[in-house]
Amino acid sequence: MFEGKKITVLGAGKSGTAAAQLALRLGADVCVSDSNPHVESVSGVQNVHGCHPDNILAVDVVVVSPGIPSDSPTVRRAQQLAGRVCGEMAFAWGVLVEQGLGDSPVVAITGTNGKSTVTSFTGDLIRASGRKVFVGGNLGTPLSDACGQSWDAIVIEVSSYQMELPGDFSPNVACLLNLSPDHLARHKNIDNYAHHKCRLLQAVPVGGVTVRPKHDPLVERNLGDILATQLRFDDADGVYIEGAKAVVRGERVDVDDVEPGLPRWNAGAAALLAISAGLTVDELDFSSLRPLAHRMEVVGSALGLRWINDSKATNVDATLAGLSNVAGGSVVLLGGAGKDGADYSTLVSPIMACGGSVVCFGASGPEIAKALSGLKPKLVKDMASAFEAAKGLAILGGDVILSPACASFDEFDNFVQRGERFVELVGGLDGFREVA
Repeated sequence: MFEGKKITVLGAGKSGTAAAQLALRLGADVCVSDSNPHVESVSGVQNVHGCHPDNILAVDVVVVSPGIPSDSPTVRRAQQLAGRVCGEMAFAWGVLVEQGLGDSPVVAITGTNGKSTVTSFTGDLIRASGRKVFVGGNLGTPLSDACGQSWDAIVIEVSSYQMELPGDFSPNVACLLNLSPDHLARHKNIDNYAHHKCRLLQAVPVGGVTVRPKHDPLVERNLGDILATQLRFDDADGVYIEGAKAVVRGERVDVDDVEPGLPRWNAGAAALLAISAGLTVDELDFSSLRPLAHRMEVVGSALGLRWINDSKATNVDATLAGLSNVAGGSVVLLGGAGKDGADYSTLVSPIMACGGSVVCFGASGPEIAKALSGLKPKLVKDMASAFEAAKGLAILGGDVILSPACASFDEFDNFVQRGERFVELVGGLDGFREVA
């Protein structure tokens, strides 16, 4: 397929490296180019760091990592010089199709919040049925890593960045969980962001299944023609939660086996997607669902408190979702590098419902503290100080939850590093005990 072809990969991060290694396995002449002159080289290929000269763009295929905007000068130049320009996901998709997907369903999940959890849960349910499933995409394992193996199902998280250059990507099942302002620095405005999200639903062919919110004007005005079956969340033709039951396409499913603290709505969404991918209701095993690291992750108990790492909550809506699953007498740690237009005042009611104690920290700490002034929040400099302050505010039997509602870039490289630091601090507490 690519034997002897010249392929340049733009970006030497995780996705770019995976695409380069895939191209190398396929017999291509591969170059990896990254604008960072100090980035680590990719083994076995030509590496050009610090610039993107024309000679490496005038090739058969240029594969663009999702971190590089499709309207960047380099990508525009590549579109003039290369035979084909595509994203990493699109490149991997072409290889998977060429290698033969057969009847294996492909489930793609996007949205502003909850997509990683629903992706993981969907993979858990399919895996528990005895099927071999690849779970990845924007979640952490690039789709390129799925190539060269046979799978009973593929479940991937898809970002708005990946849908800028989607190529012929065409999953059997796709869902858009929700939409709220995010990544506007890249997409310029909310409608551009929504447009890229909605493209995923439009990519599903006749015979496939799409799922989207029941009533969302932002989605509806950015949604083009849909060829596949159209289902909706919180609706009788899709899925909704009714007490301890999830009603999935009209069938009641018992979700009592969902581990305490895990979001039942996300479990119900995963059940709908798993059934749309071929599972039967009888094959659903909710006890197989596991929390993701940094996403409402119960780290353990110490000092008579439960400590929860929700570092992935990088915007207000994600924090709102997390706060619905914490106990009374809790302390919420909010702060970091806030996003433009964030309305922190919406957090007042849910924080009051779970205890009302707040510690604000980081670059946006003062702004958050002002928005939550009625709660009398404690304002400190950084996350370690917030951690120390929380120990004196929590009520015995309550939770201390890091759910920042902000990005991490003022103090940490990413939300993972922030979450790992929180876990490290918890692990050092007297009497720390991991959750069984």
